[in-house]
Amino acid sequence: MSHTQQLRPAAPAAPRWAVRAAHVTALLALPSGIWRLLLGAGFLAGYTEAGYVAAGLPGWGRVYVIGLSVATELLALLTLGLVRPWGEVLPSWVPLLGGRRIPQRPVTVVAGAGAVGLICLWTPFVLWWSLPHPDMTAPGAMVAGFLYLPPRRLGPPPGGGRGLPPPPP
Repeated sequence: MSHTQQLRPAAPAAPRWAVRAAHVTALLALPSGIWRLLLGAGFLAGYTEAGYVAAGLPGWGRVYVIGLSVATELLALLTLGLVRPWGEVLPSWVPLLGGRRIPQRPVTVVAGAGAVGLICLWTPFVLWWSLPHPDMTAPGAMVAGFLYLPPRRLGPPPGGGRGLPPPPP
């Protein structure tokens, strides 16, 4: 395949509702990621001084929270692959594999496992307001709780996107 050829989508364009859902999903990780970036930059961001130190944030904890924020957003951006051609055919610039179709079954299995993992990870967060947070200020605990509400909604979209009718109103 020459570099001047354009790859045609392997399937019809995704429905508008699926494209919107993919973009919203990618944005849901942003509030908590920004909060973690503030922690990594040295702001207490709702923690007490003792709580900030106890969380290990003054040292390598900063690297961890910044890396976690970047990794979370990059993974959230992969949801756009469900509604874009690069989610079905690898871009030509990818070494050795560029231009090849991505098999649907492994993608579906990985996406499903990721969705189940996120549900298992975030479901206990429902209990946030019933647990004490002595390492945080009261407003800080409330803000952190609201910042982590969006990731709890990262369960699987019905059917993953392509070729499905829009959900009923």
